[in-house]
Amino acid sequence: MKLLLVSDLHYALKQFDWVHGVADRFDVVVIAGDHLDISSAVGVGVQIVVILKYLRRLQAKTRLLVCSGNHDLNARDAGGERVARWLSEARGVGFAVDGGRVEVDETTITICPWWDGPRGREAVGEQLERDAAQRVGRWIWVYHAPPDESPVSWTGTKHYGDADLVRWIRAYRPDLVLSGHIHQAPFRAGGSWIDRIDGTWVLNAGRQIGPCPTFVVVDTAAQRATWFSLAGNEVAQLDGLPAQPGVALTRPWDPDADPNPV
Repeated sequence: MKLLLVSDLHYALKQFDWVHGVADRFDVVVIAGDHLDISSAVGVGVQIVVILKYLRRLQAKTRLLVCSGNHDLNARDAGGERVARWLSEARGVGFAVDGGRVEVDETTITICPWWDGPRGREAVGEQLERDAAQRVGRWIWVYHAPPDESPVSWTGTKHYGDADLVRWIRAYRPDLVLSGHIHQAPFRAGGSWIDRIDGTWVLNAGRQIGPCPTFVVVDTAAQRATWFSLAGNEVAQLDGLPAQPGVALTRPWDPDADPNPV
C-alpha cells in the first residue's frame, strides 16, 4: 500500500489542489485534520461548503480518509462538547471520517475525531478498544494531535501533544499513528516529523506556506516513510530498526534510490 499523509491545510485551496493533482498516485490519501481555518476572513460555513466539494473530488480519485482537528469544530453535542458536525454528516458520501474503520491491503485503519472533553475522550477510548478486538494485519490510527513529550509535538519551546494518545499507544500498540496539529515540529531543533514510542511509529508532516503542503509518503511494502518539505527531504525505514522511545531514525533522502516517490 502506498499512502499519502497531509494535515493542517487550513483552507489553503492551492494545497488542496496539489493533493487532488497527485491523489490518483496513491492507494490511500489521509488528511489528518484542520481542513478549516478559524482565523480566515472567509466564514466557516462557506469554508465547509468549499472543503466538502474538494473532499468529494478527492474521493473520486482514490480512497480518502479524513479526521477532524481543532479548527474543524462547528457545533456542540448533547453534552455541550464541541464537535465537527459537518464532517460527521458527510459520512457515507464516499470517504471515511471520524469514528470510522476501514480495511486496506491487510491493514486496519482507525479514524479518530478531535475530542473536546471527557465524553469525547471516552468515546475515542471505546473506539480504540473496539477496533483492537477487530484489527486485521497492520493497524494504523489517524489522530490529529501528536503524542505528548515527543519530538513530533515539539513547538520549539514546549511539547504540545496529547498525553492520552501516549497511554492508548502503549495499551493497544498500533503499528503507525498519522498525526498533525503541531506545525513547527519537523522544523525546530529537538523536533521531528517522525518518532517511535515503544514499537509504534508516529508521523507528523508539519505545515508550510505555499502551493505544496509538507507531506509524508508511506510505502508499507518497502516499510519506508519519506518526508517532503521546502526545507529538504528525509526517509526512515519502518522495519523494526532499533530505536529508543523519543528518538527518530532518519537519514537524508537519496534521490537516486527514490527518484519519483509521488
